[in-house]
Amino acid sequence: MQKGQIRVQTENIFPIIKKFLYSDHEIFVRELVSNAVDATQKLKTLSSIGEAKGELGELRIDVIVDAKTKTLSIVDRGVGMTAEEVDKYINQVAFSGAEEFLDKYKDANIIGHFGLGFYSSFMVSDKVEIFTKSFRENTKGVFWSCDGSPEFELYEIDKEDRGTRIVMHINEESQEFLEPGRIRGILEKFCRFLPVAIYFKDAGEEVKTDEVVEEKPINNTNPIWVKKPSELTADDYQQFYRELYPYGETPLFWIHLNVDYPFNLTGILYFPKIKQSYEIQKDKIQLYSNQVFVTDEVKDIVPEFLMLLHGVIDSPDIPLNVSRSYLQGDPNVKKINAHITKKVADKLEEIFRNDRKSFEEKWESLGLFVKYGMMTDDKFLDKANKFLVMEDAAGGTFYTLEEYKAATEALQKNKDGKTVILYTTDPIQQDAYIKAAQGKGYKVIKAETLIDAAFINNMEMKWEGVSFTRVDADIVDNLIDKQEHAASVLSADEETRLKELFQFDAPELRMTVEVKGLSAETAPVVATRPEFMRRMKDMGAAGGGMTAFYATMPDEVTLTVNGNHKIYQSLLQEADQAKAGKQIRNLADLALLSQGLLKGASLTNFINRSVELM
Repeated sequence: MQKGQIRVQTENIFPIIKKFLYSDHEIFVRELVSNAVDATQKLKTLSSIGEAKGELGELRIDVIVDAKTKTLSIVDRGVGMTAEEVDKYINQVAFSGAEEFLDKYKDANIIGHFGLGFYSSFMVSDKVEIFTKSFRENTKGVFWSCDGSPEFELYEIDKEDRGTRIVMHINEESQEFLEPGRIRGILEKFCRFLPVAIYFKDAGEEVKTDEVVEEKPINNTNPIWVKKPSELTADDYQQFYRELYPYGETPLFWIHLNVDYPFNLTGILYFPKIKQSYEIQKDKIQLYSNQVFVTDEVKDIVPEFLMLLHGVIDSPDIPLNVSRSYLQGDPNVKKINAHITKKVADKLEEIFRNDRKSFEEKWESLGLFVKYGMMTDDKFLDKANKFLVMEDAAGGTFYTLEEYKAATEALQKNKDGKTVILYTTDPIQQDAYIKAAQGKGYKVIKAETLIDAAFINNMEMKWEGVSFTRVDADIVDNLIDKQEHAASVLSADEETRLKELFQFDAPELRMTVEVKGLSAETAPVVATRPEFMRRMKDMGAAGGGMTAFYATMPDEVTLTVNGNHKIYQSLLQEADQAKAGKQIRNLADLALLSQGLLKGASLTNFINRSVELM
């Protein structure tokens, strides 16, 4: 029998391990199961090259919770350890057996690199015991025990089976880890795709003697991201999506990542269906390292705009600190980030080129990713300029930027030579303005999602020779450039009087009135909202920050009175000036209503006044 002290640099290592090694205490399950997987994978490697003799038998890992004895055990049938190896790998804290094995057997699929994973067991245990036997011939079993002080016991025992059993005597503060549901939940979270079958057992669960219970592993040992794309069908990808997100809708499509140089990266990214912006959910991509779940916070690895995707990324080359939960700065992370951006852009371009109709049908969901990416990633912007599409307000027709420029070359260039992209944020409410623009031969596109206001501002800076104007930003004759208009048929005095009649109190609005000579067919009053101030209000309402104060300002609106409309001939001659005033106020209210600016008491007054005038 051997007794001694664990060799560490500081005498206070155990209190540090117990409290601070990992931020989440549940991580100890992941660490110990990962060690068991490593021991099993090592045995497979050694057997394949003839260093491990004899039959391997069933290679599995058992996790057993026993509330009666207050123990949690993790059992494997891997390489096991000799007494010398226990002394070397367990008694010397942070000396990693995985690290040494990797140096010797470069191709082995080993998870652990730190050597501290085993000691995470002391975060929840009063005492930890190891029962182990090496795969090597003519070796004895070994027992090791430690109560969380630097003191340990180590001696040989009789043990028949190869492999290792770790028994944790759970402390009073950590009794939650004796609840079967808690342990099963941790295993399903961290270990659901580990490459060795893991079986969970509740020692206190009663089984009837005549009952045949079929054992099922809690994990899928061969997830599809470790397979070659050529081996998989569309149904395989969709079934795996349902495995990850049982309640999710069928995804639009997916991208299979499979890179082995200059870094290792596998995974599958799914484009989910998003019909409404409020359905957006981030943190749906899971990061794995050699099939061990690490985190679902992948913002350093995945470009920000692709955080809306779902799926799995697995890379042993992503550098992690001791807890494996926080990414450290590293050139590989940047390379992986850039690679994912390129793969997504290439896939989108391929679909657009090969099946544009299908691409356009998916645009309602795809547009969100594409626009977000174009705003935040200039490399993606360069590629996306080819496949960004804008839907015509009439529906069914889509234009790329170049196609829109070509279609509007004759009519929609302003005096500076810029293409004016006319857009609507609400095709129903802005229908009159759209029809007036289309009557001029203009092309109006839809920009009705939450992201479009920011996208338009961004693209005006990034796209050369382009400006955006909302279709209701001015009277139709002024949408492309301010124009000189035909003279009003009204005299100067009549124009002044008419303008005065349109001056009324509207505290919630900052209103400007102008009288112009428009065509007789144009509406008697047109309400427009200046593009700049409306955009600033929209941005203030959506994003806050430096533009937040704009959201509290009154809406700016211009009432353009069509002096050539015949209605004013009779209104200016109306003997009952009170009645004429009410009719003029109704004309103004109708124009404001078309802009959605007639609300509350103003709307009630309009309804009552309309009834009175009937």
